[in-house]
Amino acid sequence: MADTPKPPDMQLQIQLDDDVANGQYVNMALVNHSDTEFTLDFIYVQPQQPKARVRSRIITNPKHMKRLVAAMQDNIQRYEAKFGPIAVPEEDGGMH
Repeated sequence: MADTPKPPDMQLQIQLDDDVANGQYVNMALVNHSDTEFTLDFIYVQPQQPKARVRSRIITNPKHMKRLVAAMQDNIQRYEAKFGPIAVPEEDGGMH
């Protein structure tokens, strides 16, 4: 039987809309999970205000979450190698 030719690798083209490209500033994140998915809420807490607003919610599966964590750890290591350690103060019951 003849070998069937392998189809060429598809190159993913990612579209970035203008409103998404501007980004959102957040200073708090909440992470929750079930057996099938992780939910990440990115929140902006304004100083001296009793309410906070969720700016973005991302829902993903456990495999993607593990790859995301690995990519973030790699980027933090490279950042700290270039700019020095990131000091994270201990908080009493802080959310993350």
